[in-house]
Amino acid sequence: MPLRCSFVPLALCFGLISQTAQAQPESCLTTSPDPVALPGGVFAMGSNEAYREEAPVREVETGPFRMDAHEVTNRQFSAFVEATGYVTTVETKPKPEDNPGIPPELLTAGSAVFVGGRAPWKFVEGAYWRAPEGPGSSIDNRMDHPVVHMTYADAEAYAAWAGGDLPTEAEWEYAARGGLDGARYEWGDTPPDKTDQPRANTWQGLFPVANTTHDGFDGSAPVGCYAPNGYGLYDMTGNVWELVKGHAPSALFGIMKGGSFLCAENFCRRYRPSARHDSEVNFSASHVGFRLVYRDEIDK
Repeated sequence: MPLRCSFVPLALCFGLISQTAQAQPESCLTTSPDPVALPGGVFAMGSNEAYREEAPVREVETGPFRMDAHEVTNRQFSAFVEATGYVTTVETKPKPEDNPGIPPELLTAGSAVFVGGRAPWKFVEGAYWRAPEGPGSSIDNRMDHPVVHMTYADAEAYAAWAGGDLPTEAEWEYAARGGLDGARYEWGDTPPDKTDQPRANTWQGLFPVANTTHDGFDGSAPVGCYAPNGYGLYDMTGNVWELVKGHAPSALFGIMKGGSFLCAENFCRRYRPSARHDSEVNFSASHVGFRLVYRDEIDK
């Protein structure tokens, strides 16, 4: 059972684990690497030892494809917006007909922002990709961080412009495993906060009240700050959730993979290749982004 503050002394939740301030780089990669070519093949998808929606383990085959080496960044998304004038979903006031039962006066443009504490999430009017925490925040020093507050419509619009597509869930999981078929994590079986060197941007400590930031970041990290997996792909674990195409309860839901900087040992634990999480197609938050795959001309 995940550990929650209601089951431990409040002193432990709020006083004994301190947050460590660390200098955070604006960029980790000197250049943006080309998409990685993956041959595809048969692999064991899912897990029988984790959340029930990951089971059963089954053999799945993917064709060849190329995948972005890292999550789409603010710099890349800025180029798309400058070229097309695109306006993201959360910048537009929701329509009453699409939100039955919600008073029209409550329908405002904005997105979910992680604020921490006992009520860790807050809907912030005016929060969007250029202002990740809401009005007054900016991405000026985060151009190489993953773009966030993305919906499926936003990701698909960018993909159409860039000549790619969202990965299927099987493509994403095959790529995330890095060739280690059956391993719990993309690098093996050791949890990310138990390795000698931090392997991913996740939450270390008791979520949501204390993050030791042993991995160097208390929010998103610039792409490529941690070692790539066996296929040369960065940040397939943690940093931000990645939208993928996959089977969901209804057409109103999609699938996210990879976990985020908010996944901890006592909460979420979906920073494993087999893990998956439903997401409403119009939902956005300060830890949701994406990367692309390219299936054409793979052999040229």
